[in-house]
Amino acid sequence: MMKKVLAGTIAAFILSVSSTAYAADMQIKIQGHAIASDVKPEMKNNRTMVPLRLISENLGAKVNWSGSEVTLSKNDMRVILTLKSKAAVKNGKPAILDAAPYIKNNRIMVPLRFIAETFNGSVEYTNSTVSVEPAPFVLDGVKVTALQNEVYYTMGSIVEQINGSAYNEAIYHIFENKGSKVDAPARYTSSVIELTSGAYYMSGQFDFLDQKGNSIKRFDVYTLSHPKGDPDVMLYDATENQWYLFTYSAVQSIYQFMNTAGQNGFLTKISDTNP
Repeated sequence: MMKKVLAGTIAAFILSVSSTAYAADMQIKIQGHAIASDVKPEMKNNRTMVPLRLISENLGAKVNWSGSEVTLSKNDMRVILTLKSKAAVKNGKPAILDAAPYIKNNRIMVPLRFIAETFNGSVEYTNSTVSVEPAPFVLDGVKVTALQNEVYYTMGSIVEQINGSAYNEAIYHIFENKGSKVDAPARYTSSVIELTSGAYYMSGQFDFLDQKGNSIKRFDVYTLSHPKGDPDVMLYDATENQWYLFTYSAVQSIYQFMNTAGQNGFLTKISDTNP
C-alpha cells in the first residue's frame, strides 16, 4: 500500500514539474504575432493561465479592476471575474471557469481559452505554441485587413499600418463616437509650409483598408493649437464628405492604441519620406 501511495506521489510530482516546464517554454501568438510578457504563462488544472493584460489588450477588451473583482468589456459583452473564484458572470448570467483567476507578481492570471472565446476568438495548441485568432473586424460588410495612418511633416510623411483586428476595431469605435456635424473650418491644410495662424492642420489621416489595400472608410484628424491648453480638434469623414467635432482626448486614445499595437508587434512602418 505504501509503495502505491509513494508511486502516486512521484507521478503527481513528475506531472507537476512537466506542466511547469511546458508552461515556461510556452509561446503565445495572437493573430500570428508572438506576444512577450513579464510573467510567464502557467498551467492550472490543465488550463493555460496568462496575464490579463496580455490577452485583454490584444482582443480589444477594456479592464476595470476594483477590489477582488475584474470587469472586462467589449462592445455588447461584459464579463465579471472574481479572484480565487471559478464563478463568473457573462452579460448578467452565471458562468463557471475551469481555473480561478489569481495574482502573480502583481499580474492577474486568467484562463486563456475562456477569455479568448468569450470575446469571439479561437484558440489552437501546436506543440509548445498557443495561437489565438481574434474575430475579424468587418466594416460595411467588408473585412478590414489593416488600418493605415499617415502623418505629414514639413518635407515628407510617415505611413504606418496596424494589422491587428482588435486594435483596428477599437480605434474605429473611437471615430464612431464623433461629435455633432459642423461646417468645414474657415482655414485648414495638410501642409506645414502652408500652415498659418488660426488654421487647422491635418495631424493624421486614417484609412481602414480591405484585402486589396482599398479604402473602406477614411477619417482625417485636424487640430488647431493654442498657446495654452489642449488643441481644438475636428474630424473629417472623407467617405461621407462631412466634418464633425472631435476631442483631443479621443485623439490621445487612438495614439495610445497605436503605441500598444507597436509594442505587441502589430504596427509596421510602410514608408518614411520625412528627412
